[in-house]
Amino acid sequence: MKVLVADPISEEAIDLMRKEGLEVDVKTDISHEELVKIIPEYDALIVRSRTKVTKEVIEAGKMLKIIGRAGVGVDNIDLKTATEKGIIVVNAPGGNTISAAELTLGLMFAIARKIPQADRSVKEGRWERKKFMGVELRGKTIGIIGLGRIGYEVAKRVRALEMNILAYDPYVSEERAKSVGAKLVSLEELLRNSDIITIHVPKTKETENLISEKEFEMMKDGVFIINAARGGIVNEKALYEAIVKGKVAGAALDVYEKEPPDPDNPLLKLDNVVTTPHIGASTKEAQLSVGMIIAEEFINFAKGLPVKNAVNLPRVGPEEYQFLLPFMELAEKMGKIAVARLKGQFKLVRITYRGAIAKKNTELVTRALLKGILSYILGESVNLVSALPIARDRGIVIEEAKTEDVEHYESLVEVTVGDGKEIYLAGTCFGDEPRILMIDKYKVDFVPRGHYIISLHEDKPGVIGRVGTLFGQHNINIAGMIVGRYGGRGGIQLMLLLVDDPPSDDVLRKMVELDGILDATYVYL
Repeated sequence: MKVLVADPISEEAIDLMRKEGLEVDVKTDISHEELVKIIPEYDALIVRSRTKVTKEVIEAGKMLKIIGRAGVGVDNIDLKTATEKGIIVVNAPGGNTISAAELTLGLMFAIARKIPQADRSVKEGRWERKKFMGVELRGKTIGIIGLGRIGYEVAKRVRALEMNILAYDPYVSEERAKSVGAKLVSLEELLRNSDIITIHVPKTKETENLISEKEFEMMKDGVFIINAARGGIVNEKALYEAIVKGKVAGAALDVYEKEPPDPDNPLLKLDNVVTTPHIGASTKEAQLSVGMIIAEEFINFAKGLPVKNAVNLPRVGPEEYQFLLPFMELAEKMGKIAVARLKGQFKLVRITYRGAIAKKNTELVTRALLKGILSYILGESVNLVSALPIARDRGIVIEEAKTEDVEHYESLVEVTVGDGKEIYLAGTCFGDEPRILMIDKYKVDFVPRGHYIISLHEDKPGVIGRVGTLFGQHNINIAGMIVGRYGGRGGIQLMLLLVDDPPSDDVLRKMVELDGILDATYVYL
């Protein structure tokens, strides 16, 4: 197998591939135009973040069978085109976990003991011992927002420092938190009781500006803030104001809303803010690790063995793929509805295939369901292949059943998601059009595309009218409405509203306050 390395990786990784019989060419300064020109000669391509593996590159790579990203993110690779061409894309998850965790500790020590400021003072010829009074970490309470791979490793290390550990992560079990000495709490409890707060969550719609003015007001006076996750999770303007007011004693930032940050960013002018240039993964060990992970994947692939870290679709025949496509869309939308209604609380995912679809390889559809569910938590970084290992890593129980028995429809997909409290959905496809037929006990029939509000209400006169009036007052046009009734007149019924624009949180809150409305959930499908 002939491999092109287009971005720098460790020499050890290159040597390992060559030792195993792979022909490896290293061209780490290659331009996009040169890559398009020479890629037809290669079976495999390794990149990091510099090289963009565009549709043009992939279509030119007539012999390409596998693409490796020596890192985690694959946003510089056209996954859709690679999948359509049957090219496997692999990455190296976890390769930089320890490096990112250790940088977090370094930043924590730096702000607690004012190490960068003291260093600068001595080098400038001053001796200001009294100026750099710090604090001990022992006995302090650290709040870890996000107890995934990196957050978990941070917790392991601060436990050895005899710190008290609070953690906020609604998608992690109490058992996992206890195993590392952390106490799972609400975000508000963490904010109110932590001396140091460190961020370890992906940037998604839900986590953008997760820490802003309101959250800073909840914190202790003199709190320390660390963000080595992603810029934009901590609102920089709010952080600046909190530092100036004295609410925050110091901050350490490896990431920024804009990278590199503007030279006139006011945070860079503050003496009690420690900054680094997004170097969480910048260690020799991390770079060796991600390189070796990719090298091992390529060696296994060349030997005909399965790869572990594929991030795109498994290969299926063109005819079967066309049949499955609308069901994949259906399952992903069902997952989004389920987890939105459950507000992210679930441990079990069960999917049952009935009728003609039960005769197919439904792995893609199951993965699409998991993608829809997990994207609510982790954002668009989840894809159809990574969804399954992520779900398993989080301890989610996945059950799949098939039966050819079905009534009324050629194919039917049933989904149950939950943990104690469960939600049930059923749907089918008419040609290329996905249709959701049931939500819990309520019969509906709609195409899951667009902005939807799903709510439960008391079946009595005036309820729907009040909702329409509220939306009219806020200039939100209702494009469609379905009322799923169960058991005839009265009782609790379900309503779906298709709206032209997403409602604000304030509108949803006012909707729930209306007489007869029990809840309201917005989901974009």
